[in-house]
Amino acid sequence: MTVPAAYLGVILIWTTTPLAIKWSGEGPGFLFGVTGRMVLSAVIALALVHLLRQPMPWNRRARKSYLAAGLGIYSAMLSVYWAAQFVPSGWISVFFGMTPIVSGVMAAVWLGERSLTPARVVGVLLGVAGLVIIFSGSLQGDDQMFYGVLALIVSVICHSASAVCMKRIAAPLTGLVTTAGGLLVAAPLFLLTWFLSGNTWPEQIGDRAVASIIYLSVCGSVLGFALYFYLLRHMDLVRVALITLITPVSALLLGALLNGEVMTTSVWVGTLLIMSGLVSFEFGAKLKWRPLRA
Repeated sequence: MTVPAAYLGVILIWTTTPLAIKWSGEGPGFLFGVTGRMVLSAVIALALVHLLRQPMPWNRRARKSYLAAGLGIYSAMLSVYWAAQFVPSGWISVFFGMTPIVSGVMAAVWLGERSLTPARVVGVLLGVAGLVIIFSGSLQGDDQMFYGVLALIVSVICHSASAVCMKRIAAPLTGLVTTAGGLLVAAPLFLLTWFLSGNTWPEQIGDRAVASIIYLSVCGSVLGFALYFYLLRHMDLVRVALITLITPVSALLLGALLNGEVMTTSVWVGTLLIMSGLVSFEFGAKLKWRPLRA
């Protein structure tokens, strides 16, 4: 596969994933959607590890890494799937655009990294301002949308904390092995949650929900992951990070086009601030001011 094809593939997958998350819970419920996705993803990931003959170690560091990944998957995905019931699908991509910023702040606090340069501090402030604007807009709606926004924030925090924890463990594992190990932890947790919640197998599952679950399992969890790490091996990090500036807008437009989601002015303003904050956080230190010449 060529690098441009992989780049376009990641953009398409990250753009369509939020809407697929929302559709997968329609009818059978959000818990069925996320549990079905994670169980199927675990089976696919383990099968790929076996077929590709990648070693899957079980030493202390590896087990800690699997646990950190699995708990991150469980907490983040449970929150985001629950939130998808009440908020437009495009908001998921917008809020997850904050992940690099939240992860950078956590790395500075927990790992002692000197990553909070002035440009990055400005990025954090712009991102927070964008969240506040979107959050204040949700206050004018119903309570369910308000709690949906809170769940999205919790999801981003859990996802970022898991990434920082895995970085601290620094186990020498491939991306596919880490994903398989994390899903081995997360999938049983989702099944246990399904059992304790008293849910039963739904009598009817819509075709769109089934297609969304399969798409998320194959593309969202496995193919998208593989393409992303392929890009990290063949491109510089700056160009890969640009994807997080594209997908929030494309996801918002896709939700409005295919799902009839109404995007208010506060959402667009908040999205613009978050994206501006991400630009400052990721690329601010690389920008150099040059004096104007007559």
